[in-house]
Amino acid sequence: MKNRNINRNQDRPFLYYKSKEEIEAYRKKPVKLKLQWLQAQMEFFHKAMPAKANKIREKFEEGEI
Repeated sequence: MKNRNINRNQDRPFLYYKSKEEIEAYRKKPVKLKLQWLQAQMEFFHKAMPAKANKIREKFEEGEI
């Protein structure tokens, strides 16, 4: 294996923490609002993904992979 000069901070996964209070507040939100938020996130990620990743995702959704 090649020894690459990699920033060690980039090797770590992005961690996302929420307090119990924040989780409870989210649980109390209406389902419609949560689904709208999810749709907005999916649209953002779809636009932000490289073209190659989008093609792979589309093939996966169509059952080709």
